[in-house]
Amino acid sequence: MQNNSIQHSISLTEAIQLTSHFQADRPADMPICETFEKTSVLAMLAVEGAEKFRIYYGKKENGEICAVLVAADAAGYDILPPTYKNEQDNSGEEEDPLLLENSYKCPPTCPPESPLRP
Repeated sequence: MQNNSIQHSISLTEAIQLTSHFQADRPADMPICETFEKTSVLAMLAVEGAEKFRIYYGKKENGEICAVLVAADAAGYDILPPTYKNEQDNSGEEEDPLLLENSYKCPPTCPPESPLRP
């Protein structure tokens, strides 16, 4: 059942149509799906100001396509770790924002049977 009170919610029928259409014409280098651990996603979203997360698509040097997850604030700005951290700046303050990748990709690590994949 679709939950109309939550943004971005779609029905199972819509999800099946979307994933079926993609998988019928899926580029060979694209995964069917990627799975991330809950603890990793929650840690990424625990950073101050995080209101949503975004998925970027990347390509590794070996040509493998991957999802890169990043938290975003209410205004839509990515919440990113610093590009350079002074080694002497180790004052025990809160953790740097996390970026996530290294998911379980299908194939080869596919979830159990689902109407959302063949």
